[in-house]
Amino acid sequence: MGLLEHGGRLRQAAARYNIPLENWIDLSTGINPNGWPVPPCPTSSWSRLPEDDDGLTAIAKTYYGAKHILPVAGSQAAIQALPRLCPLKREAKIGVLFPGYGEHMHAWREHGFNAQPIDSEDIDGQIDDLSVLILINPNNPTGARFDITQMLEWHDKLARRNGWLIVDEAFMDATSEMSLIPHADRPGLIVLRSLGKFFGLAGARVGFVAAEPDLLAQLNAQLGPWTINGPARWVAGEALRDIDWQKATRNRLSRESERLGELLTRYGLAPTGGSALFHWVQQQNAVGIHDALARQSILTRLFPGPKSLRFGLPGREDEWARLDAALREISL
Repeated sequence: MGLLEHGGRLRQAAARYNIPLENWIDLSTGINPNGWPVPPCPTSSWSRLPEDDDGLTAIAKTYYGAKHILPVAGSQAAIQALPRLCPLKREAKIGVLFPGYGEHMHAWREHGFNAQPIDSEDIDGQIDDLSVLILINPNNPTGARFDITQMLEWHDKLARRNGWLIVDEAFMDATSEMSLIPHADRPGLIVLRSLGKFFGLAGARVGFVAAEPDLLAQLNAQLGPWTINGPARWVAGEALRDIDWQKATRNRLSRESERLGELLTRYGLAPTGGSALFHWVQQQNAVGIHDALARQSILTRLFPGPKSLRFGLPGREDEWARLDAALREISL
């Protein structure tokens, strides 16, 4: 199976539209454009092999409120590995939230499982037929959120059949009180987190998996040694401990998300959903709007089904002004 399309393909867009790379504003990823300010790493993080007992796991437990957690090379590494660890038969029905992050469906189907899309409104009616339910909370791209009590009820039904509930919380950091991680010591409950979005550290490729110890041990063995490089481990630990930055950033993202929603609404693109880091707009002319903005060197994330666009946050005031002007241009 081929690779899936994702946001952030800025070089590809620059080549397609023949616009220099440095002229673009990338709103396609939902990554915090004003991420944690990375200081110089200690020289030893470059010259020594990464060590699992460097304190990162303990720091992550404190930040996430997790009883058990495993650092991994981005949540994508866990997404690809979990189907290999699932003890269920291949004919087991896997329900994957749709629309949602496509790599989940891709991974389970690639390993021969019967993975099928499921709408959030249909979960209650289908939960008794599922062996694994995969949610993204808040959902990407719709921004839909799931209640903790409801998710635990679904998990309880799945666990009775030795099934799994997997919750991808890549966009959870701005609303951490909604996280399922404090409950992730329960058998069959697996929660994924990422440093890429809220902290703006996507290039570091650092993620975490919270689950029961036996499953984490299996996952650790499956992924092998040194899954995260030394500098990335150091950066992750420092970012997770920076409580003042985290508080200030949550407040800032809340204001900027509201600002983006108002801006889109002003030009007839009222968001259908969203989160602190992006807004999702269902629009029949999504392809045309995506193209018109790209011709003004603004990259958005285009989804073919349902026809829609995801807008991330601009990072600087001049980028806000350029987005405003571009939206005004295409609304005329």
